[in-house]
Amino acid sequence: MDASFFDISDDTPVYVISVAAQLSGLHPQTLRQYDRLGLVSPGRTAGRGRLYSTRDIVLLREVQRLSQEHGINLAGIKRILELETENMRMREEVTRLRGELTMLRALVRYELPPA
Repeated sequence: MDASFFDISDDTPVYVISVAAQLSGLHPQTLRQYDRLGLVSPGRTAGRGRLYSTRDIVLLREVQRLSQEHGINLAGIKRILELETENMRMREEVTRLRGELTMLRALVRYELPPA
């Protein structure tokens, strides 16, 4: 058997809903509601059962924290999560573009004749 068969990441959906509920401290029905609202998007089994990743569990805990500690409603939490995801995507894009800019500057310096 291939060793990579056992490689799992924080994004690998492995927890059934009852385990995810226990790990997140939430009721399974709450997890179903969060899925319907798009706050979390668990993977699915062949039979359409939900499978949660470690990253999903962390996200569920964050939703609970924002709701309980800060009194933010679910629509507000959804918007916060969307903005955080977009912010992360934009930071990655900036990092990528900075790398390209550095490479282009080096190429321009290499190709220009000395002054």
